[in-house]
Amino acid sequence: MKAIYPGNFDPITYGHIDLIKRAVKIFDEVIVAVAWNSSKSTLFTPEERMDMVKRSIKNFKNVKVEIFKGLVTDYAIKKKIPVLLRGLRMISDFEYEFQMALTNRKLNSRVETVFMMPNEAYSYVSSRLIKEAGSLGANLKGFVPAHVAAELKKKGFVLWKQ
Repeated sequence: MKAIYPGNFDPITYGHIDLIKRAVKIFDEVIVAVAWNSSKSTLFTPEERMDMVKRSIKNFKNVKVEIFKGLVTDYAIKKKIPVLLRGLRMISDFEYEFQMALTNRKLNSRVETVFMMPNEAYSYVSSRLIKEAGSLGANLKGFVPAHVAAELKKKGFVLWKQ
């Protein structure tokens, strides 16, 4: 059984990595699908995000990283993988994720969504909050890997104060 874990990963966080670590215990293969959505503003290009994900999960043997464009349900059918993996951090995520799962089901009933929760230590971590805190000079050492922090620093963020 294979699963696709789609998302922006702008940037990847320890919460994302924790979910991938949990998923590889359940699925034979996990494809981390980095979304390329020209209507959504991202800090990093799809290629930069894919590279950060690859570097973050290099020790996982049954994980691949790809960029996809368009509907995730179309991508899933093209890959012949009927399972989408989504993370639920807090109850506030549930309404959006539930709505998206039902929409995806309506778009293509052959694709199912499986929800997983990260470790509680990462239940509040989001890429959006990481970027916001980093832009204000927060120490992000416990939120993202060092190579991700280096990429954020290249974008002008002041990170990991000593």
